[in-house]
Amino acid sequence: MPLDAARSAFEWLVAGPHPVSVDGRLFPGLPARRVPLNEVRDRLLRRRCPQTLRDAVWAHLVLLARTEGGAWTVGCVGVALPALTSIAATLSARFAGDPSDIHAAVLAGFVAELGEIDLRRPRIMLRLRWAAYRSGHTAVREALDAPVPSGHGFRSTLPPPPWGHPDFVLARAVAEGAITSTEAELIGSTRLEGVPLADAAAERDLSYQAAKKARQRAEHRLVAYLLDDAPDATHAGPRERDLATQVADTVIITDAADHATATVEPSRPVTDLSTHAAKKVGDRVSPQGRFSGVQGCGRKPATPAHTTSSPEPPQRLSGSTPGVSRCA
Repeated sequence: MPLDAARSAFEWLVAGPHPVSVDGRLFPGLPARRVPLNEVRDRLLRRRCPQTLRDAVWAHLVLLARTEGGAWTVGCVGVALPALTSIAATLSARFAGDPSDIHAAVLAGFVAELGEIDLRRPRIMLRLRWAAYRSGHTAVREALDAPVPSGHGFRSTLPPPPWGHPDFVLARAVAEGAITSTEAELIGSTRLEGVPLADAAAERDLSYQAAKKARQRAEHRLVAYLLDDAPDATHAGPRERDLATQVADTVIITDAADHATATVEPSRPVTDLSTHAAKKVGDRVSPQGRFSGVQGCGRKPATPAHTTSSPEPPQRLSGSTPGVSRCA
């Protein structure tokens, strides 16, 4: 607070073996010696101190502040500090704003009046006090009359779309192989578009529980993907941060997957021919069919058995179709 800083500076002036003082022999009523300013202040605040002594001392202090400035200006503030503190406390008692502005205005009004006050008139300190009060009161009125902030200034807010749009998050997850396009469609329709899960299951010829479990598995992988991707977001290159590039890659992968599904027949169980009996060995398939997620990812494609009766070359499995991701 400004007045606290003034008090600290005044205490330094009157400390030590040679404090700032006045010659008491110049003023009837003061001791015939050098009187430190803190002692002068205490004597002037006594009820029995005559007004003539107060005016004489204050006239002498103001003249020293005008001619020499510096320490004597701080000395005048220190002698008047009890009055200035009372004024600042009165003005800021019911003020909801920052009281430091009121304290600074009170101090500034007092110091400004030191250079203008008429020393030939009596009650110098009383007039200095009223100048400080008027300056502080003006600061309070200006603060109260100031327009109330409307709240339309600069502030932190979310970036405009498409930043952070859920569809782009799902598209990027599909592009990077975290979930399939079918799983992304199921999550988007039921979680974002408000389609009931029962209706989505009926459209896909699935039971409610099958669709529910398929969505849960996809969401677990999506959450794990987002958590793993968050720390690397700041180190990603410009192309990896480009959402338009991610969406374009997603569209290409999705179109390729749909084209492969429409043109390539689904893989059939491979018959293991042995000397004893033929045993069918098939991949484990989730009851959800195409909603099974990445349960089959990471497995080596089964090698078709060589037969002598079929001259045709063995067909490739749909999961190993060139150009199409096995997890898409």
